[in-house]
Amino acid sequence: MKTTASPPVQSIGRNTVYSILFVISFGHFINDLLQSVIPSIYPMLKENFNLSFTQIGVITLVFQLSASILQPFVGRYTDKKPNPMSLAIGMGLTMLGLVSLSIAPNFLFVLLSVCLVGIGSSVFHPEASRVAQLASGGKKGLAQSIFQVGGNAGSAIGPLMAAFIIIPNGQSHIQWFCLVALIGIVLLSVVGNWYRGNILERQKRIIKSDGPPLALNTEGLSRGKVRNSIIILLTLIFSKYIYMTSMTSYFTFYLIDKFGIDVQESQFYLFAFLAAVAAGTILGGPLGDRYGRKLIIWISILGAAPFTLLLPYVSLTLTVILAVVIGVIISSAFSAILVYATDLVPDKVGMIAGLFFGFAFGIAGLGSAFLGWLADHKGIDYVFQICAYLPLIGVVTKFLPNLKGR
Repeated sequence: MKTTASPPVQSIGRNTVYSILFVISFGHFINDLLQSVIPSIYPMLKENFNLSFTQIGVITLVFQLSASILQPFVGRYTDKKPNPMSLAIGMGLTMLGLVSLSIAPNFLFVLLSVCLVGIGSSVFHPEASRVAQLASGGKKGLAQSIFQVGGNAGSAIGPLMAAFIIIPNGQSHIQWFCLVALIGIVLLSVVGNWYRGNILERQKRIIKSDGPPLALNTEGLSRGKVRNSIIILLTLIFSKYIYMTSMTSYFTFYLIDKFGIDVQESQFYLFAFLAAVAAGTILGGPLGDRYGRKLIIWISILGAAPFTLLLPYVSLTLTVILAVVIGVIISSAFSAILVYATDLVPDKVGMIAGLFFGFAFGIAGLGSAFLGWLADHKGIDYVFQICAYLPLIGVVTKFLPNLKGR
């Protein structure tokens, strides 16, 4: 097909290859849609297996840790030996995990299933981020946002599809999502072929030139300053993703408990939040390219605080409205944070992407387990009152250096 042919090598790194960006974004859409099935069916699993909130948190912990621990190692390995087929392989592992989840007879089998889905994510994300930067043409913020919005859109639509397909019909209907995974494998194989055909030429050009196109000049920053900046960025990821996991894992339970709505209705409200996250994601990268990533990080983390602090004390209608506002604001952070980090260490894109995706998933898993335990002991309403203060951690953005492009 003409639409999947590799663009001329001369355009790689100089012009933005939108065809590849949109395909890899759609691959991310499918990947995260399939993963979002897991938290979407928590109420059903809780009822089917008589689980506590703590056990729900353990499911998230196992899923997120398996999706996080491997990512920095996968990224470091593929920095040295890029593997174009890892994209399709990751999707295949996710599909295998969903098949297993659809027939899981007990809690331990559920944990094994979500672990497979998490490993698929670990394999997919580092190389997918590298492909996005390779096709960016120097517009790294825009490329990361296009890539990221695909994942967030998938996370938003997943609960909606689960509400129509799985919740009314039962656990076995998870298998229908495997058809989506097969589409993902085909598309990611196409991207892998483009990647294989162009990465060697890209590397040769970088060796012959004075460095990667549009790399930031970080020569004025000491190794310690770069290290401290990475720690600050990871602290911001901690703030963002602990709050995000409170919403993705427990927002439906919060709405059911506080306002007495049913499971299916709660899924629509979760979709509204996740759709807002998808909308906000696409803003963060381009705005960071134009106005500076540090400013966008300031606004997206600390700017959400007034709304998170108000959310636990309002009516159902205002709760949903505030959730949408919070989703738009806080979601613009990740693209800006990740590109800022790769600007600090521009020759290790895979490792940095793996580190940040991995840390985000891992901290979300640990946070979910703790919040589940807290909900069992203090109540679900208390969880949201405590998490409301997390965006205030955004004040540490003040200590990030102002990077300048050369």
